[in-house]
Amino acid sequence: MMDSLAAASVEPRGRPGWRPHRLLVTRSARQFDHARAIMERASSFGVPIVELAGDRLNLDLAPDPRRAYTEAKATLAVVVAPPSKRRLQPIAPSADWRVDLAEGCPAHCSYCYLAGSLKGPPITRVYANVDEILEGVPAYLGQGTVTSRSRFRAHEGTTYEASCYTDPLALEPLTGSLSAAIRWFGRWEAPAQLRFTTKFADVEALLALDHGGRTRMRASINPAAFARFEGGTAPVAARLAALGRMARAGYAVGLTIAPIIAAEGWEEAYGTLIEQAAAALGDTGSLDLTVELITHRFTPGSKAILESWYPGAGLDMSYRHRTTKRTKFGGEKQVYDTETMRMLRTFFEDNIARVLPSARILYWT
Repeated sequence: MMDSLAAASVEPRGRPGWRPHRLLVTRSARQFDHARAIMERASSFGVPIVELAGDRLNLDLAPDPRRAYTEAKATLAVVVAPPSKRRLQPIAPSADWRVDLAEGCPAHCSYCYLAGSLKGPPITRVYANVDEILEGVPAYLGQGTVTSRSRFRAHEGTTYEASCYTDPLALEPLTGSLSAAIRWFGRWEAPAQLRFTTKFADVEALLALDHGGRTRMRASINPAAFARFEGGTAPVAARLAALGRMARAGYAVGLTIAPIIAAEGWEEAYGTLIEQAAAALGDTGSLDLTVELITHRFTPGSKAILESWYPGAGLDMSYRHRTTKRTKFGGEKQVYDTETMRMLRTFFEDNIARVLPSARILYWT
């Protein structure tokens, strides 16, 4: 039986915010005010700061792979995004463009989408030159293919996704980068929208920002039965409560139900989850709510990495009820077979229409 959501008047407390075991700051990064502000916050939190002599990240990780993984995941590095990182890339089906404020995530999800996507040890890198990154955003206005030219989503304007390679809310207490981006988009008088999705719940710093209605927060959620696959994140009830607070602060909001896992009991688990979301958002008045539905998938590379990072996690990454799908870059990934996909999609579309009738489903994948 799924845990029931706490009453709307009682907001569940999330876990304490993430604190890295050390903060590395490159020489070039220290030239930026944003990096120096991050260092001040880290110092106030008692995080040890290592000022590197150059721009190479000298991690000095343990030779044991498990210990090296743990050390890397507990490290935050402040670096400078080079011009190649500031050239925005399309990010269908979520948004027109990807705008990266950081790369890497402190959470320990045994299905992690970043495994195999980011090279090297899984440290989190946050960019010091956030102002330069945001200054390049207007050049892409109206140039995308997901919302800019979609009759269904054109009212969102040109969309910029800030959580492709990170969870910006997880890092926000230390970095302030998400707040900076929200304020920037709030000042930008243009048909544009900043988007981010999160498994964390500390939204206090965002509530009073002048966001201008140009930021959409989405809570990434899964049933309590699958919480063991999402280590180090806020409880789902806390994420939903945070989403309700953001909606009451005038933000557009959304649900990212991901990854949808067709494990035993999934119908009851996800049915309860959708009802919990409806309860959490029930008192937010006029609600601009979207839903994104993403099924579990993995590549041969990510499977090998995840099984080494999280041995015994219990997440089914067998090839049963799976089929191979080719990516646009010539790779391959394992997705659910046609019959399973059809069953899942019908369930979610029917239940969302019944329980969250005002929600717009943006895509199924």
